Amino acid sequence: MNPLRRPAALLSALVLGLSFATSAAHAQAIGEVDTVFKWLGPDHKIVVDAFDDPKVKGVTCYVSRAKTGGIKGGLGLAEDKSDASIECKQVGAVSFVGDPLRQQEVVFTERTSLVFKKLQVVRMVDKTRNTLVYLSYSDRVIEGSPDNSVTAVPLPPGTTIPMR
Repeated sequence: MNPLRRPAALLSALVLGLSFATSAAHAQAIGEVDTVFKWLGPDHKIVVDAFDDPKVKGVTCYVSRAKTGGIKGGLGLAEDKSDASIECKQVGAVSFVGDPLRQQEVVFTERTSLVFKKLQVVRMVDKTRNTLVYLSYSDRVIEGSPDNSVTAVPLPPGTTIPMR
């Protein structure tokens, strides 16, 4: 292989690897609405996805976020806005799966730009109030965004949160 092409090949492999790594998030598309019509490529839109907390059965989170359209958006090259909203609800009997919960833990992540930006959801435990708190925010390798959203799921009386 030409030595001058090696950095480009490494960058391509990194981008491909990151896209596969971030596709492991188990979100289900619920719906979307168009916000801006684009002549070329998909429209700008707001999408709503749902994901179940991987360690807390019976809790589902709904995340809405902006998705950039146009030619860059259609090719996956656009950077989505940092605006996102979250609402988590108890949708069934609550039970805990696997290891005890940490005080704070990333439970969902999704790529929102080609390489450097992602939407994250962090679960925090408010042991005093027997409540799970979920925070959504966007981060970037160099500079993240202060835009965030928070929701809380109070657990039924008598439910003990297993903690590390």
